[in-house]
Amino acid sequence: MVAPQSLRSQRPLLRQTVTGATVAELRRRILSGAVAAGEALRQDALAREFGISRIPLREAFHQLAAEGLVTLHPHRGAVVTELSAADIAELFDLRSMLEPDLIRRAVPRLTATDFERAETILADYAAAIGRGDLEAYGELNREYHLSLYRASGRGQTLELVRVLLANTDRYTRVQLSMSEGATARAKREHAALLDLCRAGDAEGAARLTHQHVMAVREDLLHLLEPADPTPAQAPAA
Repeated sequence: MVAPQSLRSQRPLLRQTVTGATVAELRRRILSGAVAAGEALRQDALAREFGISRIPLREAFHQLAAEGLVTLHPHRGAVVTELSAADIAELFDLRSMLEPDLIRRAVPRLTATDFERAETILADYAAAIGRGDLEAYGELNREYHLSLYRASGRGQTLELVRVLLANTDRYTRVQLSMSEGATARAKREHAALLDLCRAGDAEGAARLTHQHVMAVREDLLHLLEPADPTPAQAPAA
């Protein structure tokens, strides 16, 4: 496991920000792969490393469990979630239902400031891909989509999508790093989505969003297929 920067090395935190900072650091470790799927988060060791009590750690574990990044077990504590192909299919199916609706509602309400913000994120995203920074382009991918969806005015749906994006982030990174042409396609589709939003084409943006999400889903499921499956016995004639 990579030894990440301790919270002790950061500036002193206000009481109300301790849990939030702990969540952010643990989420970063999980999504970057520094903590592997199936690995337990040791409460005592983390409390010593971060220089905090168990209370904010327990609160952080519960928030990460709500996001689907860890599972809470009575005797093992918080364990990093190991998602199956069935889970991936379900998560991306949910995204494909919710995100097109958000972008459809957002398009008529997007402002020049929203477009400027989205363009900046896309530039940073391209730079992160260029230098192979998986952590940065995963975060920027989430923020790009959210930057367009926020104008929808649908706070509850937006929060659900934020959690879904967090849950699928590690898999999106796998897809981008392992699927041939995936990064070029992602950049192309992100740019096309912004063009449709600028043109006020809400239905076109919704269609592309659905296609964009489902393409990642199919790539991931293909990557999870056994490389050399054992042939099934032919049925008797």
